Amino acid sequence: MANDTRKLSILYLVFHGFEPNSGITKKIHNQVRAMQQLGHDVHLCYYGFNEDGERVRWIDDEAVAYYGRGPLAIVRARFGLDCIDSWCIANGVDMVYARSFHNASPQTVGLMHRLLRAGIPVAMEIPTYPYDAEYAGFPWREQLKLRVDRCFRRQLAANVSAIVTFSDCDTIFGQRTIRISNGVMLEDIPLVRRPADSQSDTIHLTAVAEVHYWHGLDRLIDGLGMYYAKNPKRKVIFHIVGGVGDSEMHDSQHAPGFAELMEKWDIEDKVVFHGQLFGDALTEVFNITDLGIGSLARHRSGITTIKTLKNREYAARGIPFIYSEQDSDFDHQPYVLQVPADESPIDILEVLDFLDRQTLSPAEIRSTIEHLSWREQMRKVIENTML
Repeated sequence: MANDTRKLSILYLVFHGFEPNSGITKKIHNQVRAMQQLGHDVHLCYYGFNEDGERVRWIDDEAVAYYGRGPLAIVRARFGLDCIDSWCIANGVDMVYARSFHNASPQTVGLMHRLLRAGIPVAMEIPTYPYDAEYAGFPWREQLKLRVDRCFRRQLAANVSAIVTFSDCDTIFGQRTIRISNGVMLEDIPLVRRPADSQSDTIHLTAVAEVHYWHGLDRLIDGLGMYYAKNPKRKVIFHIVGGVGDSEMHDSQHAPGFAELMEKWDIEDKVVFHGQLFGDALTEVFNITDLGIGSLARHRSGITTIKTLKNREYAARGIPFIYSEQDSDFDHQPYVLQVPADESPIDILEVLDFLDRQTLSPAEIRSTIEHLSWREQMRKVIENTML
């Protein structure tokens, strides 16, 4: 029932493994942790390898299926999903939370159908929607995966109880949605603390992401070049934290390359590539940051409305930020600057004017998102799945 407060047994299902420093990995574990904080018994099902190099399906620390090694093991893993529903039925699971891997197929349809037939409701999260445009320029293997997904996605949606989305869509692939926001674990995120010797005459902009073309950081670099071409008095430095692939550094079919733009405008010393940073090293960069840079080109992947995790993490740190999409949690906040969802360079003078008008403290910014904790978002999912 919607107001049911009983302890549930929940299986969180992902169709891949984990990278230790991945943002996706962090998000999944935070969602699991949030459901546990709500008092539920949560098990994590994932796919990976054992110490002997065999492909294995795991639930917590228990191997529920061994698929072996080599190419045939990949096939066996793709078809061998019955271990999941068998485990759920044998262990009295009340609900399954499945994270879509864009992997709709007869096998995943069959899995969801068997779960529903056993009386186990399924909420399936689609992390970004729509997502077809994200595959533009990808290798043929990924394109084939998308084609299979297109054939079976509506059938898959018909065999789950609801689709969890960070968009504003009421239905996706014909199924009702549970609309939530990406959440944060506020207790894990420190407020910014400005260094005593910080240079007040230098403005620091920071983007934290595993960079893709839809982040649109080329727009900011281009705008920074135009700004410096006018010999300004104020110094602006752009920090990029995270992986940057060769396709982003150099011209691609999607966007101008960072390297070409920096060379064009002679601003190689104004853009700092930190690579991946974590913990105290990441906090040090945030402590000098005046403005967080969100996604500036989601329109390139066909998305207009999204509730990204990064925006919430900037707010949790107490940092003003900019983006180009629509996000109802932040669109009207005074510490947010929305820029046009187009290909125009970012106007750095507009950014500086925006920062000059900021009056909220980091603590005041953070206080506006207390309702966006993962605990509250997952509570909404569970209540609306167990209707």
